[in-house]
Amino acid sequence: MTEQSQAQQHPVVLITGATSGFGLATAKKFAQHGYPLIITGRREERLQALSAELSEFTEVFYSVLDVRDSEAVIGFVEQLPERFKQVGILVNNAGLALGAEPADKAALSDWHTMIDTNVTGLVNVTHSLLPILRAQASASIINLASIAANWAYPGSHVYGASKAFVAQFSRNLRSDFAGTGVRVTSLEPGLAESEFSLVRFKGDQEKYDQIYKGASAIQPEDIANIIFWIAEQPAHININSLEVMPTSQAWDNFKIIKQ
Repeated sequence: MTEQSQAQQHPVVLITGATSGFGLATAKKFAQHGYPLIITGRREERLQALSAELSEFTEVFYSVLDVRDSEAVIGFVEQLPERFKQVGILVNNAGLALGAEPADKAALSDWHTMIDTNVTGLVNVTHSLLPILRAQASASIINLASIAANWAYPGSHVYGASKAFVAQFSRNLRSDFAGTGVRVTSLEPGLAESEFSLVRFKGDQEKYDQIYKGASAIQPEDIANIIFWIAEQPAHININSLEVMPTSQAWDNFKIIKQ
């Protein structure tokens, strides 16, 4: 069987934020198993390099895309090449955290950026692709939320709230599409080591190193394996939500602040 005929047996996978971290690892995972890929991100050089690398395994289409721009997202979906129009798996990975200070010390611009990316961006992409996904006999939407959607911690404020939106939006989509063949999952990782955290700490390598030293954190490849496993489940199985932490991470007691 040729690589092209193998790719035709798999649904097209669209991954947002594919230039680093979970998105990059997930693109590599699906490519290695012959899934045709659409990869997007804001850094064209990285997309070009990744496309060239993954083309050894499968068909790849890449596009520079800012998910926050609704008109750009609509145009991107409308102009997908014919071979890639029938998207069957959407991995909504594009997202970010900015800052870990208490809310009163956070920059309002950071809050807006997190909302625009984690909430508005995910909504833009999902809404534009729903008619395509709904038309498939079986399709999957895998949304990257976070344990911050479920558990409050200092410095999470808007980031955690934005990921709570992702988790609840996933459940609501699941309700809307129950029985249609469209599956929806909220994947909620805990402590993970990637460029995501360096962005959150505004490039502070020392702070990054302190967080991860000896922590045995989740790696992007771990999340990619989980995403692939979710997508590979039989069509009659829906993984509603999945929270995953490194073994080194767990819940702690509630704080009691005595006056």
